[in-house]
Amino acid sequence: MDTKRFYFTVHFLPKEANLALLIGRCISIMHGFICKRDIQGVGVSLPAWSDASIGNVIAFVHVDKTVLNALKQQSYFQDMQECGFFEVSVVEVVPDGCNEVRFKRNQNIAKIFVGETRRRLKRLKKRALARSEEFNPYKSPNPRERDAFHRVPISSRTNQQDYILHIQKGVVEKCYGASFNRYGFATNEHFDGSVPDLSYLVGID
Repeated sequence: MDTKRFYFTVHFLPKEANLALLIGRCISIMHGFICKRDIQGVGVSLPAWSDASIGNVIAFVHVDKTVLNALKQQSYFQDMQECGFFEVSVVEVVPDGCNEVRFKRNQNIAKIFVGETRRRLKRLKKRALARSEEFNPYKSPNPRERDAFHRVPISSRTNQQDYILHIQKGVVEKCYGASFNRYGFATNEHFDGSVPDLSYLVGID
């Protein structure tokens, strides 16, 4: 892929912080920014991601340097930087030969949690009763193993609702372009975009 991409990072400086909450807040700011301006193709990369932690750095990636410069000037980023909580980098070009990763919102993960499972069973029971069928849900004795994921709380300014995004990381062999949802992630079906692996910025191999 010959098109140059750019990025900037936001580094969370406090030693003790709810990192998922801060990342969710940053993504919410980006979401409102791109929805208001109808901007497509902004991706999120998480350079300090590990199985144990989502990390203390978030990066935003786009082909238009002007878009990123406008995004980093949003008052939330500037205010948090002035207070000493964030370190916001300048906009840089993604180096040639950078490896690619995919951060994916996997909505299927929500189904493994008790509250979501209870709601699904309630819906299935209602449908079965409406068809005068016996309701006998199957429970697998061997739950499927899943790759590591992290939960990111999001507040959407467009519909005034709160969400939990379940995010997973995968390595890909090439750049898949800038096909992302409005939160900067790939999804199970409709969006398959990838972002540069910026883990070298924080010394993670």
